[in-house]
Amino acid sequence: MNVLPFSSSILSRRIFKIGAAALLAAGILHAAPSHADAIDNISKSGKVRIGVFMDYPPFGSIGPDMKPLGYDIDMAELIGKALKTKVELVQVTGDNRMAYLAGGKVDLLLSVGQTPERAKVIDFSDAYAPYYLAVFGGPKLAVKNNADLAGKTISVARGTLEDLSISKVTPADATIKRFDDPNGAISAFLSGQTQLMVVGNDVGATIMARNPAAGIQQKFQLFSSPDHVGLNKNEPRLTQQINQAIVQAKKDGSLNKISQKWLRLPLPADL
Repeated sequence: MNVLPFSSSILSRRIFKIGAAALLAAGILHAAPSHADAIDNISKSGKVRIGVFMDYPPFGSIGPDMKPLGYDIDMAELIGKALKTKVELVQVTGDNRMAYLAGGKVDLLLSVGQTPERAKVIDFSDAYAPYYLAVFGGPKLAVKNNADLAGKTISVARGTLEDLSISKVTPADATIKRFDDPNGAISAFLSGQTQLMVVGNDVGATIMARNPAAGIQQKFQLFSSPDHVGLNKNEPRLTQQINQAIVQAKKDGSLNKISQKWLRLPLPADL
């Protein structure tokens, strides 16, 4: 098996999505300044600028051919077709992406978790991608719910949301092995030190893709925070068109194909 090293940037991206909006608390972000209607601006420029992560597989990364690829890259193309315009991908980070949107450097952001703090300064489309914490294990292990964790060994990164979530639901005779960082928890599972691990569905999908012979499976979900498209406030026309594109992509199966391709699981029926 290949032990999967996750860079701190990838892991911090997941923490940023779920955690409190630090930039908001610091007062860095403000409501978007007055501007012309976004749809008119997109039509005039002939392109829609979409902020995406490029260091966050399987949602966004750079392939061997130096071209971007991932769930969000495919989603950006889907949006471009719906708006009948070209797509300009703009690489963003967890630290700058909200400011890029507020400052007009991008028209949209992908992989945005919806929180009350963020809702004060931006708007959200309907959910287009699942994001959640889940329990993963080998194919021969029958684990479908919290009760099935009884007697099992589980690896998790100490002090993380993963740790908090699994600690709340494990039976008394389950053994949680805590490691100093996510890489340690992943390595422990891949080397057979534990029977199960708890990671995000994005990390789980990457591990499954890099270790196909292991037959790793997602057993069940723990915590859900799906991805939305982030938009500046007071853009009803753009919001409506994005939501229409998402509804159509769910209806015709396009989003399910993207989910199967990058997350190795069908799009959840309740998304």
